[in-house]
Amino acid sequence: MTNTLLPTATNAPPPALPPVPEPFLDPDTGAIRVDALLAAYRELESRLARMTTDPAAALDRPTLHRALGVPEAPDGYSITCDHGLFQPDPEINGRLHAAGFAPDQAQLLYDLAAERLVPMIRELAADLQAEREVERLVSHFGGEDRWRDVSRQLLAWAGRNLPPAAVEGLSTTYEGVMALHRMMTGAEPSALRGAAAASAASAGDVHALMRDPRYWRDRDPSVVARVTEAFQRLYPDH
Repeated sequence: MTNTLLPTATNAPPPALPPVPEPFLDPDTGAIRVDALLAAYRELESRLARMTTDPAAALDRPTLHRALGVPEAPDGYSITCDHGLFQPDPEINGRLHAAGFAPDQAQLLYDLAAERLVPMIRELAADLQAEREVERLVSHFGGEDRWRDVSRQLLAWAGRNLPPAAVEGLSTTYEGVMALHRMMTGAEPSALRGAAAASAASAGDVHALMRDPRYWRDRDPSVVARVTEAFQRLYPDH
């Protein structure tokens, strides 16, 4: 058996124990209070169990909100709406604050609204406006049967005499359809064909402008005037 001069595990001194906190020591004898240690262990075990099932139970709501970065009041949110579609709403911010939304979570909610909800609302509004425009046309031409006949005639005539961009632009509003009808009933197709072909790109611009909510929804005078001027420029004889 080899004799070693180095200490082995059997003859190494035991590791020093950390000092015991005073609440767990008997103040008279200095002995460890086993009952206090056991009570503290049970409390720790209970708290860990609550944290596993409901992390919020380990902290009161204000403390938890501060830890998550929730501002002290709803006006502490710095919401940016650079898209210009809408602006931060104080009532919504109040509800987000009450629910414990952190600033980045509140911003994400606004961003998602702009990304997903606003296009859907625009589409619904456009569909509703289109229905109203059709109702105006039905009323103008004296009923649905008459309007169906006129619409077929307009499509056939426009397909023969106007470029697709002009037809698409004019067929999206009541005013545009009436302009098509006036052209069909009171102009030489050859003259119209030459004017429309020369201005197909401009007709596409008019189409885009007429889709602007300021035109079909708000009837903004400046936008309506631009559309009217564009029609007069495209079709000066009508």
